[in-house]
Amino acid sequence: MNRSADGGFRFRLDGASGVPVYRQLIDQVMVAIASGALKGGDQLPTVRQLAVDLSINPNTVVRAYKELEIRGTLATQQGTGTFITAKKVRQDEAQRQRRLTQLVSDLVARAAGEGFRLDEIQDRLGELSLERERK
Repeated sequence: MNRSADGGFRFRLDGASGVPVYRQLIDQVMVAIASGALKGGDQLPTVRQLAVDLSINPNTVVRAYKELEIRGTLATQQGTGTFITAKKVRQDEAQRQRRLTQLVSDLVARAAGEGFRLDEIQDRLGELSLERERK
């Protein structure tokens, strides 16, 4: 995930990650919202456009968008487009902590599979935290 030439949000796929494409799309939207790269009211690409841009099956995009709609993260307005909702999805603290544990475990497992040690991951997270504080 990164910014396009016009400054807008852009998806990026990692075919070597082992993570299903629809899941990568969902995760990137959620991370972009959490980081502030996407905000309530921001429009996402159409299903067709995103499928063409990423060279994937449109049904994959539909699956990701539908799951995000079910979560209350996206809203599709017929004839207008798909938008990030302004509503914050609330989770109870236990559910939130379980999800964080799952995400961190996935990150550590994927990084370990690439040959990174836990101390390297921790150091990089610390660096990213400092970079974010400076912004």
